[in-house]
Amino acid sequence: MSQMRTGSGDPPIPPPSLGDVQDAAQRIRGVALRTPLVKYKSSEPDPPIWLKAECLQPVGSFKLRGVYNWARSLSDAQLQRGVTTQSAGNTAQALGYSAQLLGVPARSLLPDSAPRVKVDGVRAYGVTPVPVPFSALMDYVFDKGWEREPYSYLNPWGDPLMLAGSGTIGLEILDDLPEVTAIYVPVGGGGLVSGIGSVIKELRPDTEIVGVQSTACPSLRAALDAGGPRWVETGDTICDGTMVPVVVDEMYPLVRSSVDRVVLVSEADVRTAIAGLALGNKLVVEGSGAMSLAAALGEERDGPVACVLSGGSIGADRLAKILASEA
Repeated sequence: MSQMRTGSGDPPIPPPSLGDVQDAAQRIRGVALRTPLVKYKSSEPDPPIWLKAECLQPVGSFKLRGVYNWARSLSDAQLQRGVTTQSAGNTAQALGYSAQLLGVPARSLLPDSAPRVKVDGVRAYGVTPVPVPFSALMDYVFDKGWEREPYSYLNPWGDPLMLAGSGTIGLEILDDLPEVTAIYVPVGGGGLVSGIGSVIKELRPDTEIVGVQSTACPSLRAALDAGGPRWVETGDTICDGTMVPVVVDEMYPLVRSSVDRVVLVSEADVRTAIAGLALGNKLVVEGSGAMSLAAALGEERDGPVACVLSGGSIGADRLAKILASEA
């Protein structure tokens, strides 16, 4: 059963090189935005908190960087087969956007519990959504179900080209804020924090990389405490984009080496962060994206820090309720 397995048996995924990340930056230029780094305004904290607003990407999340980097690296024959992935929504939306630019079909497996806003977003980009139970989704990953299909498959967590695309965020933060002392990064499967962390460890090893997870799904914390991947029980959470109950074996060594420590945040703190971003900075950010700010606000800081706001896929009803309750 997938719930007893923590990987497919493949070897550990290596970190992207600095050259890989620099190549990705060139490849995605003109498609993915070089997003701004802006000060958090809600309470004017000192030292300042800076926000890497990936929610402003054309598809609303950082995923476009890695997905387009991957898609542009495929041969014409691979592209014409169509492209597929598995995703809670943001990767699938980025895949659809990229597929439309390249003129090829796309589809995505996604959990049947995915929020409607994300499923609708998948369809809006021409992706065929294939809802399945989460256990079946993990079986598809571990059993390499894509090998029995005609599509070109994108691993949303550990594809090297995805990691290199995510690493471009680290390059931009260092360019815009060379004095940054820590970078707070949401963690689901571990691809985002590994991409950013690999770059930072090479160029600025004294900058701390802080992985952030919800108390409702602390899979990386559990793995670090146990010395290896462990399944965790998940609870109800607004951080659905990072609700990955196991950091898989193939990713764990890279994630472990990329992260200095892990901070867990409560649902209440994430809601407060979402409201602060909307009211203070006029940024619409989903729960998973706001986790980084929630973590930074809960800690003392020795200098300026950056928070990666990974995405903005939040439904209008949910956002309205949060703003009403936090006003």
